[in-house]
Amino acid sequence: MKATVERATLLRCLSHVQSVVERRNTIPILSNVLIEASSAGSVKVTATDLDLQIVESIAANRVDQAGAITVSAHLLFDISRKLPDGSEVSLETADNRLTVRAGRSRFSLPTLPRDDFPLIVEGELPTSFELSASLFAQLIDRTRFAISTEETRYYLNGIFIHVTDDELKAAATDGHRLARFTIPKPAGAEGMPDVIVPRKCIAELRKLLEEVLDTNVLIDLSASKIRFTLGGEKVLTSKLIDGTFPDYNRVIPTGNDKLLKIDPKSFYEGVDRVATIATERTRAVKMSLDADKVTLSVTSPDNGTAAEEVSAEYSSAGFEIGFNANYLKDILGQIEGDTVELHLADAGAPTLIRQNDKAAALYVLMPMRV
Repeated sequence: MKATVERATLLRCLSHVQSVVERRNTIPILSNVLIEASSAGSVKVTATDLDLQIVESIAANRVDQAGAITVSAHLLFDISRKLPDGSEVSLETADNRLTVRAGRSRFSLPTLPRDDFPLIVEGELPTSFELSASLFAQLIDRTRFAISTEETRYYLNGIFIHVTDDELKAAATDGHRLARFTIPKPAGAEGMPDVIVPRKCIAELRKLLEEVLDTNVLIDLSASKIRFTLGGEKVLTSKLIDGTFPDYNRVIPTGNDKLLKIDPKSFYEGVDRVATIATERTRAVKMSLDADKVTLSVTSPDNGTAAEEVSAEYSSAGFEIGFNANYLKDILGQIEGDTVELHLADAGAPTLIRQNDKAAALYVLMPMRV
């Protein structure tokens, strides 16, 4: 194999694919990326961790000899980062080594044969539809903060995507909070299986979406695999989480009769300020609701007390409720606009949070004892 590519093009491609590769691997080939140069003048780079695979095609300045080889992903990425701006990078294989040349620099790297490189077998992906990349990015941003990191409840380690009669819904929960985002059902999504897209796939996908926000993403899936095609040259394929997501509709409260309307920005800042003195043991912020105001307070045995009053619209009976300050801030940070609605029942019941009744995003937060 012998190919020449622009350093900036190679670096951008490697920055996408190398993050799929785990830093520590017991299987040496999984530390490598597969580089394939074709006589048509393109170079294809593939990385995998056996659960997630990314393939990106880039244009080469020239391909003198087609071929394929695997080489350390992080090593090649680090070298590319340090090569001079605007340089051309030559990749050439001989005697089980990859020679990388740019300007006056020359590196000779060990390789492994391409035949040993494992590829994810996709099989049939019967459901196929397109979504706007910017809408998909919004769907991820509004839900992923609620994904559980608890490995024992592996079926919560991703975003649950499913369709109803005329909507596509994405949900994530860690048992303490729930985030749900709803969009009109795209053409082609009829009859799709319910799927749980893993956290790592979501993180990689969100990075890729950032560069193609004005395009559409093609999504192909089966009950066990999902494939995202972005901009024609990037393809991300992932295994899905094999588990059953809980019926989250049961925890969305419908009878909460106390309505609090408040400016999300001043509410966020107030929570953030009083939570400064909270310790790991006292993450709770107490909300005291009275007519047209909320008093936020934190009491810490180590650091003292803090309180702040925030004006709000509230006309129900006054009461007190406690929340995890970080969870509350995570949700408030997702709200755009001048008001956020909190539908409350009592100090022990889950609270429904949303911008308004037409908002695509809906949140449920469990209270804490304070």
